[in-house]
Amino acid sequence: MRTANGATEKMNLRALHKEIYAPSHKEFSVVVVPRMSFVMADGEGNPNLAQSYRDAVQALYAVSYTLKFASKKLANRDYVVAPLEGLWSADDPAAFVQRRKDEWKWTMMIMQPEWITKEMFDEAVEVVRTKKNPAALPGVYFDTYDEGLSVQIMHIGSYDDEAPTLRRLHEEYMPANGLDFNGPHHEVYIGDPRKAEPSKLKTILRQPVKRRT
Repeated sequence: MRTANGATEKMNLRALHKEIYAPSHKEFSVVVVPRMSFVMADGEGNPNLAQSYRDAVQALYAVSYTLKFASKKLANRDYVVAPLEGLWSADDPAAFVQRRKDEWKWTMMIMQPEWITKEMFDEAVEVVRTKKNPAALPGVYFDTYDEGLSVQIMHIGSYDDEAPTLRRLHEEYMPANGLDFNGPHHEVYIGDPRKAEPSKLKTILRQPVKRRT
């Protein structure tokens, strides 16, 4: 799509889904997250120490930006690359509150516009392989994620300061509202740790839930 002056209009995916990407930082909110497409990569271990984590994020961004440029060139549709997101799980859910990061399993991912297809993804991967060939590229894949009913809040501050909010969510809000866990803990990294002070980082903390019967 082009604007009146002939430039390609750039879509902001976060603004398009404002109801799920701009929660309050004061109160938990209940949302229904629609099925969306993502470029994804799986791994495990402490994200602060694991080289596999850094490699996965590098590969995700390489493919996502290649898709953006291809969309602009071939489909005349430009957009802002969405923020990095992570699905986090552990055999013991207390590993998150207690920050036992070596036990964490993760799926890092970047949301894609609805018009991005598996075929476009495959072509982007080939372009990235030819130009950069990052170490984690073979593990990057394209899939949809249907999260559904979830509770979320915006956390402002260091990632390591999330524990009190998660404890309040798990031990107070969910039991009081008759909600059980229904999927991995989800984080959306609105702030860039390379540019922002840790105290000013913005992270959406989201937990898929189901109502008790």
